[in-house]
Amino acid sequence: MERSMTEEIKKNLEFIEEVSTNVDEGQKRVLDEILTQNANVEYLQRLNLNGHTDKETFKKVVPVITYEDIQPNIKHIANGDKSPILCSRPVSEFFIRVNSICSSGTSRGEIKLIPTIEEERRRRSLFYGLMMSVVSQFVPDLVKGEGMYFMFIKSEAKTP
Repeated sequence: MERSMTEEIKKNLEFIEEVSTNVDEGQKRVLDEILTQNANVEYLQRLNLNGHTDKETFKKVVPVITYEDIQPNIKHIANGDKSPILCSRPVSEFFIRVNSICSSGTSRGEIKLIPTIEEERRRRSLFYGLMMSVVSQFVPDLVKGEGMYFMFIKSEAKTP
């Protein structure tokens, strides 16, 4: 098992090296995928993007916004609306973020719901594997299952 873990770590470190050497191309590809996948969501239709998926049109048509600008859309999704309001893929869960002085200039403690899709869960899993591969370079016995890390857990909140 230790050998397969070592091979997995090596593969993960090679992946990190590969994606970090050609960052511009990777970012352009990801942006193109996001724009193509979500070209016809309701929010972008209301802004008259009209299915355009090129970066230049997107930058001209879609304004920079705040959470509060799309909060009504997020509330619709949280209340069970399954239509493609902000994303063409179904929302699988919400991250919960509590406003703090650092994030928004307020300390009112308001909750922000951040909609995520199933693909995001897979990305988090990939990120965790990559992170552990990097950590294992500094914690030698990690591949043997010897190590401890702490996770911050907070209470759940229910959507409206």
